[in-house]
Amino acid sequence: MSDKFRIGVIGVGHLGRHHARILSNLDDVHLVAVADIKADRAAHVGGPLGARTTGDYRELLGQVDAVTVAVPTEAHGDVAVPFLERGIPVLVEKPLARTLREADRMIAAARASRTTLAVGHTERHNPAVRAASGVVADPRFIEVHRLGAFPERSLDIDVVFDLMIHDLDIILALVPSEVDTIDAVGVPVLTDRVDIANARLRFANGCIANLTASRISRDRVRKIRFFQPDAYISIDYAQQECEVYRLVRGDGLRPNIEGGPMRVEHEEPLRREMIDFITAARTGAEPAVTGEQGRRALLVATRIVEKM
Repeated sequence: MSDKFRIGVIGVGHLGRHHARILSNLDDVHLVAVADIKADRAAHVGGPLGARTTGDYRELLGQVDAVTVAVPTEAHGDVAVPFLERGIPVLVEKPLARTLREADRMIAAARASRTTLAVGHTERHNPAVRAASGVVADPRFIEVHRLGAFPERSLDIDVVFDLMIHDLDIILALVPSEVDTIDAVGVPVLTDRVDIANARLRFANGCIANLTASRISRDRVRKIRFFQPDAYISIDYAQQECEVYRLVRGDGLRPNIEGGPMRVEHEEPLRREMIDFITAARTGAEPAVTGEQGRRALLVATRIVEKM
């Protein structure tokens, strides 16, 4: 074990338990400990994986080479900063923080200690997104639908921060322009927070993105479509499928539409995310989603909520 990369997981609710599961099965990684404010939950998740368990995350300080943080959003800063200040790399689940001020505090701590701060925008690691990223070029219109059933998680934040922020991160990574204007509407249906929302973003380069996110739908839909000159790209996040169609113009002939499904090697996006973080933490390379990129998605999400 002494040669293995020591890692801990803080918060093992809906998502954190999957962090622990994946990390415990990676080569050259030792899941040292699992921490959760509910000590019995930590024991339930970490015990079978052979990890030490605790109800106090601070016990991991000095015992690990890196940590992942999957606690409620409001606690991200308080949990992550002590590790960052000690130069211990941290992956924080999305959204990076509840407020921009908290995000800045975490980014500043990482910069001061020259350590890695990664953000868990899992869709960046979706194989279908990876396949499409080399095809999307100068999109003019983007349509997004992310619909899910009423959950037992993330009800401490609006649906914009819970679900829509996934797609905001993807769009911001693929559109080479700044957001100019935002129109948005949101409705609290089953909770006192916004449960269904629609946002229309206009970028400085003229691109428009229309996003709908809901956590009160009967059907689960996770799709994004890009329309650009002479091409159409459709991604189904859940099925890890990508289709590309292009307009092919012949010499004086009627143009044809050609294309179809792209080859996509299916893999669990969260596993890719964990591997990316560990590689960055070990080597000092930049993670797929940096703290600054996580903040940018948080900024646009905050602007959307303010427009509501």
